[in-house]
Amino acid sequence: MVVGAGSAGKYIAGDLADAGRSVALVEALRIGGECPYLACIPSKAILRSAQSRDDVRRLPDLGGSAVPLNLDDDADAYRHAARRRDRISGWRDDTDAARGLEERGVTVVRGRGRIGPAGVVEVGERELRGTDIVVATGSRPARPPIDGLDQVPTWTSDEALSAPDRPDSLLIVGGGAVGCELAQAHVAFGARVTLVETTPKLLGNEEPGVATVLAEVLRDHGVDVRLGVEVDRAEPTPGGQARLHLSDGAAVDVERVLVAAGRQPVTDGLGLDLLDVKLGERGEVGIDDHCRVEGQRHIWAAGDVTGVAPFTHTANYQARIVVANLLGGDAAADYRAIPRVVYTEPAVAGVGLTEQESRERGIDTVTAVADLSDRPRHSTAGTAGGRLVLTADREQSVLIGAAAIGPSADEWIGEATLAIRAQVPLAVLADVVHAFPTFSEAYAVPLRELAARAR
Repeated sequence: MVVGAGSAGKYIAGDLADAGRSVALVEALRIGGECPYLACIPSKAILRSAQSRDDVRRLPDLGGSAVPLNLDDDADAYRHAARRRDRISGWRDDTDAARGLEERGVTVVRGRGRIGPAGVVEVGERELRGTDIVVATGSRPARPPIDGLDQVPTWTSDEALSAPDRPDSLLIVGGGAVGCELAQAHVAFGARVTLVETTPKLLGNEEPGVATVLAEVLRDHGVDVRLGVEVDRAEPTPGGQARLHLSDGAAVDVERVLVAAGRQPVTDGLGLDLLDVKLGERGEVGIDDHCRVEGQRHIWAAGDVTGVAPFTHTANYQARIVVANLLGGDAAADYRAIPRVVYTEPAVAGVGLTEQESRERGIDTVTAVADLSDRPRHSTAGTAGGRLVLTADREQSVLIGAAAIGPSADEWIGEATLAIRAQVPLAVLADVVHAFPTFSEAYAVPLRELAARAR
């Protein structure tokens, strides 16, 4: 029995059914979770539209036109982009996804599941019984305790990525991946965007040098980025907008507030407390490296509900681990090389440990940095440049972390991902030949530097 049909739950149920197992999949909302309908896919679609619009504005600089081109109305263009977004995300209809699983032999049960004793999952008045239970209930947007926030027009990221129109003005609470992506997308369509982040930099624990470049990029695009600032309170204006009072004394009036202050695991009402399952500080379900819930023999968990690297690709990876073990294997997860990406333009990508994290773990750390504006491809592509930061374990002479901002960094971070996962020696990495001219050439010089400094 799989409770929750997001990326992990759908994957697990389908693969177990393919292997001949009897599987029930319980889901109250959509088969496939938020990624295909309200998160990953629609956000990347709207970002592509926004980037295309920016490219048209820069066409004379790129040599594609001798004169500037006139674009249509920003609001009309956004509505057109939203229709494309909704078409790509299947109009948020999971009918085909549910039918596909049923054709593979999965019993799809619509409703909210609650785990009871003796291997029972209750869905309304129905009881499902089985040998093993997989918790894959995902996460939901977190709502910060801001006084008055419930009195003004707000969006979660889910609502922002399903709305047909964009506001004329927007204040985004949170400078993580979602906040940065949606800030760039909306400003490209003419919205006045203010991004407020309580910490001194964007992107949480990401490498500071990379986060600093992203802040500069967003400001260049027209986003008002305010770091180290909190929203103290919110109040409605006479015109029906929102007035946000900030900790620096400023007040900002906007049509809508977008809350992008992170997500929290969905564990409430699941009945885990009756099974003595201990939850973490954020409500996450603790698991071992086999994805078995701690202290349980026949309960497993995968995806955002575990709190481990909450990305769709992590959920799919954990799903593979769960399937292998439920089919009699002994698979263990290795999270050393889980990539993380922010799909702005240029993209931000990272994998492994940051320099600070590695030093906190007592690793004898060496780092090297490359500036992408030094690469010939930067000139030919007409890009904003970027940065690559590599972190290595001096004693082991292997790469343990990488962070980058640059065009298509989400693609060429794969070189570092493989190197970290396979523990490729620095001497071998330094001997790799990169095609000219590419952005991946940025690896060459810092890798040679790290290899020379390693023991």
